[in-house]
Amino acid sequence: MSQLNLTPTVLLAVIVIYFALLWLVSIKTSKGADNLDFFNGHKQSPWFVVAFGMVGASLSGVTFISLPGSVYNNSFSYIQMIMGYAAGYLFIMLVLLPLYYRRNLISIYGYLNQRFGFYSQKTGSVFFIISRIIGASFRLYLMTMVLHDFIFVHFGIPFWLTVLLSLLLIWSYTVKAGIKTIIWTDTLQTFFMIVAVVVAFISITSQLDMDLGSALAAIKNSGYSQTFFFEGGWSDKLNFFKLFLGGAFMAIVMTGLDQDMMQKNLSCKNLKESQKNMQWFFVVLVIVNIMIMALGALLYIYSAKQGINLPLNAETGNIITDKVFPALALNHLPAYLGIVFLVGLLAAAYSSADSALTALTTSFCVDIMDKVNTPKKQRMIIHIGFTLLLFATIVVFRYFMEASAIQNLFRLAGFTYGPILGLFAFGLLTKKNIQDKYVPMIALLAPTLTFLIEKNSEQLLGGYKFGFELLLLNGLLMYIGIWSIRKPQKKLNIIKKGL
Repeated sequence: MSQLNLTPTVLLAVIVIYFALLWLVSIKTSKGADNLDFFNGHKQSPWFVVAFGMVGASLSGVTFISLPGSVYNNSFSYIQMIMGYAAGYLFIMLVLLPLYYRRNLISIYGYLNQRFGFYSQKTGSVFFIISRIIGASFRLYLMTMVLHDFIFVHFGIPFWLTVLLSLLLIWSYTVKAGIKTIIWTDTLQTFFMIVAVVVAFISITSQLDMDLGSALAAIKNSGYSQTFFFEGGWSDKLNFFKLFLGGAFMAIVMTGLDQDMMQKNLSCKNLKESQKNMQWFFVVLVIVNIMIMALGALLYIYSAKQGINLPLNAETGNIITDKVFPALALNHLPAYLGIVFLVGLLAAAYSSADSALTALTTSFCVDIMDKVNTPKKQRMIIHIGFTLLLFATIVVFRYFMEASAIQNLFRLAGFTYGPILGLFAFGLLTKKNIQDKYVPMIALLAPTLTFLIEKNSEQLLGGYKFGFELLLLNGLLMYIGIWSIRKPQKKLNIIKKGL
């Protein structure tokens, strides 16, 4: 521990104070809340508040911990994916948001019902629920792993209890007003996360006896700053075109076709403000991502200079990149930075998890149960049901997680969001109707075929390995499947009347 005695008790006190602050915001925003407050805030959310808060929800604890660590193996290649985000967000602004506002949707999967029918809406919602449970669990797993391994283990608290306490705290401040509360708590948490990144960067620069210019020069000359990868061809997981296309479609599905992220956008007063929100959300997102990668490079430069042994996998001997930032911040850097790191981690993790929990409840009530006016008691039971489901999933991850979480997150998104992408693409690109009752079967078949193709891609495709473009393959297979169940065009019977 550092010389200022950064004990587990001190860190626990920081957590308590942090949640007390969220509780105060929750109490202020939940007075007289009804279902529409929970689902869309009565469309009264200021666009600039939504935009800023969405940054924290989009980045999450995965980005805060895993992205700095991933610089060791992937350099700054993630910027290639961010460039793809720009194309994806442009599509959301110009195509998807106008569609959602024009149809006055509470859940975006209501479009699938309007376009195709009952089974398509249920399929879209179910795959969103699966996607969001997995995604939120990945994000919370990282956060609870750090809280447990560096804090709660010292009090004899098992990992499962750390997870349960974290989720119950989230449930407690989101259960009353849902999105109306989250708009403001996420804004506060995004602010804390950005401050944590900036302070960490400045602090490590100071520890290295550098100013900003020399720190940037050290990053540039370190080898970690390589951004563009063209040489490896399509078989290279860092290939520019693969990551650019992956980024574009990941942005579309994980933001534009995701009830969690769109629920915030649809809480804006009108389409124009929602589009303005997306523009500024992207600008801030780019800046913060670049800052986090620069911080990651500095962490490795600092550890090499100080001769610090980084966390290693006992079996493989490889660096556990997801534990690099927490290990350095809590064990080897000044105590105040450990506190800043903890606040940043809490902010990043909870700003994503709280909105995910609310979106899951919304989608289940509106899409699965067809109840916009769900009784409050029933909605609260559904809310805690998803809380417990997240708990079980995170505990399972504890025993099966191996690779970098950010890599796992995007890979699994390729399987779970593919059917949603295929459904929306068919709806937007064609005017054809389909035999709606067969959609669930096609939605199960597409990711199954995707898995089989990926598993045997090296033999079938001359050594080719899939990366984030798994999403495109899955979406294409879903689109082809939907095409196969289209309804035949009805022939018009023209009756010629005599004069």
